[in-house]
Amino acid sequence: MLVGATRPDLAGLGEGFDAFWHERHLCTLTTVRSDGTPHVVPVGVTLDAGTAIARVITSRGSYKARLVAAAGPAGAPAAVCQVDGRRWSTLEGRAVLRDTPEEVADAERRYTLRYRAPRVNPDRVVIEIQVTRVLGNV
Repeated sequence: MLVGATRPDLAGLGEGFDAFWHERHLCTLTTVRSDGTPHVVPVGVTLDAGTAIARVITSRGSYKARLVAAAGPAGAPAAVCQVDGRRWSTLEGRAVLRDTPEEVADAERRYTLRYRAPRVNPDRVVIEIQVTRVLGNV
């Protein structure tokens, strides 16, 4: 599977793809440091296939959040990936930081549905990735 577009039709990738992104899997988030090297960390990811938006909740002071915030409104290049045996999927796009109470609450609700209720964190923000490319074998 390789899909690339401004906003790919993730819903059109089938039930297997959708199910894979709803199963409970640990993922990785890759962002790029100022020196061009990758910064890869384990995260939980939720995906809204209808809008092609992946979300990661984190603390405002985390390095990943600071990297994304430093990119400003244009966003930072980012990728999230999950693997389960031979099945894998990578979502690439531009990441921006969201921090309104409504955006954080929505991301927490989505995270709770896929994983479990997150711990209370008054410094929580959302890394929101507008997916532009999908790779994988699902």
